[in-house]
Amino acid sequence: MTSPAQFIDSTGVTPPPLTLWPALVVSGAAIEAEIERLAALPAPANGRRAALIVHPCAQEPGLGLAPGIRVALNVLRPGEQTRPIRHNSTQVEFCIRGGGRAVVGGRTIDFTQYDVWNTPSMVPYVVANDREELQVRLTYSNAALLEKMNVHVVEDPPGPLLDPPPSPEMAIGEAAGIVLSDDGAGLMPYEQLINPRPVESKPLHWPWQQVKAHLDRLAALGKEYHGRRLYLLFNPATGRTNGTTHSFFATLTIRPPNIVDRPHRHTSAAINYYFGGRGRSTVEGQRFDWGPGDLMFSAPGWGVHNHASHDEPVYELTIQDSPLNIAMESLLWQEDLKGPVAVLGSQAGFRTNRASAPPR
Repeated sequence: MTSPAQFIDSTGVTPPPLTLWPALVVSGAAIEAEIERLAALPAPANGRRAALIVHPCAQEPGLGLAPGIRVALNVLRPGEQTRPIRHNSTQVEFCIRGGGRAVVGGRTIDFTQYDVWNTPSMVPYVVANDREELQVRLTYSNAALLEKMNVHVVEDPPGPLLDPPPSPEMAIGEAAGIVLSDDGAGLMPYEQLINPRPVESKPLHWPWQQVKAHLDRLAALGKEYHGRRLYLLFNPATGRTNGTTHSFFATLTIRPPNIVDRPHRHTSAAINYYFGGRGRSTVEGQRFDWGPGDLMFSAPGWGVHNHASHDEPVYELTIQDSPLNIAMESLLWQEDLKGPVAVLGSQAGFRTNRASAPPR
């Protein structure tokens, strides 16, 4: 029998301060060891050799490297292929070794090292290694958050795919709803509630060599530039929330030698994978050193942090749950710790000095 709900008196209670998960670095050596372990296992029935990379603060349900971000290490030996699967979590895939082919919702994506692609919700997909070397991928998903909500739906293998029913026709007045006030309060009928305007979510592919050609041009921005030298891998389906998926943005960054970012903070969590160069990060006053192949939980939500490169260029992939926070109106951002805090997506954001920054 289910226990009855409780009333917990919170009269006059002051909310406790945030308890941030500590930043951490998963070394490239540890990742390599796990790759070798996975590659040595017998081929599983579903074809998916995978290991979750889990923060020590994470608890079931919803194990993640950040509270709402799951990171999985996936390995395929030459000639192997995963069994079809689909789920309502969305994914960002990043190939860190080898290459292969992904078939996502009927689209074939031929990928190689450092390519990125996304997997939309409830789209069947398979990944194959048609190369002669090991294929290794990092998969970032919002499955950890959905498991916390107890709504992560996984079909393994996928059920039958049905064509969506035609949209029911509504009278013009019915579609517009009923306006109650001049400032926008209104009433929406049930027919519109269950038939929101669809925005197609497509599998998209960002080839590394194409992105790198644009990224390398940002190296010309000098040390006086107040910003990050990066490009967002933009998915137009995410619209104003500036995402790669509706939960995450993925950015690819170049840090020229001896560049130190200004400290800043935001409520979105960040995970960095460094695949070129060495540097350091300072998070909540603690220093972390990193190099090629290291994976870092680099920004606990609302933790003050900054990053610096050493004497060689740095390349990195960063995953942040900013789009989700924008949609929830919870993305606080402080670009300058002496400046104001903004609710990005609801208020005007920040500007850089790119137009006036002298080149290197």
